[in-house]
Amino acid sequence: MTGTPLRVGLIGYGLAGSVFHAPLIAATDDLVLDTVVTANPERQEQARAEFPDVRVAATPEELFERADELDLIVIASPNKTHVPLATTALKAGLPVVVDKPIAGAAAEARELAALADERGVLLSVFQNRRWDNDFLTLKKLIEDGGLGDVWRFESRFERWRPQLKGGWRESGDPAEIGGLLYDLGSHVVDQALVLFGPVTEVYAEAVVRRDGAETDDDTFIALTHASGVRSHLYVSATTAQLGPRFRVLGSRAGFVKYGLDPQEAALRDGARPGTDTAWGTEESELWGRLGAGESPVTGGGTAVETLPGDYPAYYAAVAAAVRGTAPNPVSALEAAEALDVLEAARRSALDKVTVTL
Repeated sequence: MTGTPLRVGLIGYGLAGSVFHAPLIAATDDLVLDTVVTANPERQEQARAEFPDVRVAATPEELFERADELDLIVIASPNKTHVPLATTALKAGLPVVVDKPIAGAAAEARELAALADERGVLLSVFQNRRWDNDFLTLKKLIEDGGLGDVWRFESRFERWRPQLKGGWRESGDPAEIGGLLYDLGSHVVDQALVLFGPVTEVYAEAVVRRDGAETDDDTFIALTHASGVRSHLYVSATTAQLGPRFRVLGSRAGFVKYGLDPQEAALRDGARPGTDTAWGTEESELWGRLGAGESPVTGGGTAVETLPGDYPAYYAAVAAAVRGTAPNPVSALEAAEALDVLEAARRSALDKVTVTL
């Protein structure tokens, strides 16, 4: 494979496949989008229009019949298909990227990790928000000691969507692995674990607020980390006034940051990494503020320049990992640790108890 781009088969061309994975794969020098799998005729035409050289398959089975022609499988299909499709790909000896959540249960994630180890192939999880601009900025701020000892981490991924959109993500069927806890919750929990390490206690509230909704659409998770940090995480589709994306309180100072990383919006609008020289950057008016004793709303603190977001870095790292020249950027075992927390949060919300891990 040396010298020739790795050939990628992408399963799923809905939001995840068409907005995130396909453009990022195409923007990676050592990857080429070979095949898109979707049974939807409109999505098939969309894939051909966006990537004229791509092959289209209607089913995963068609793709796996040509397993020897591919170097990497990316699974961006509905959550309930992640485990069976990843299992098939790994048994075929193919490296795999799975969109989050990798599975509905931590035990399943660990079984996949063991299978990948047995077959000697890469299994990586697409936790793209480790490469959000605000997260990269906060991570560096903590590493540089600007906050002192962090005491509390508040993270919000809030939206105002009072009307249901429909689809499997809003289904109440447990087999679909829908709801915000496993959707946006996968992001905020993963970020908390990356920043502050293992969790010892989990408390959660998961509410169904919208008429006709079948699964949680307004969820709060409180984590106690072994390090002593407390994380308060909010994910919601019913927030009429959005709070700060991050509020982080430490022994020396606090950091407050509003707004979402611009990369998703740019990808939705058709912008592409490599063609946009300002990729992942934001205007100075949106920079977070670091200080103590005042509100950032009234000008308190000092503006902290936001580092550029870098989703392309994930697939560049995946390509290097497949080549054996770099580590896996997000392992299945890391994803399993996040699923331990999500499972505990679900149990906490149902039983109205604090769960010890």
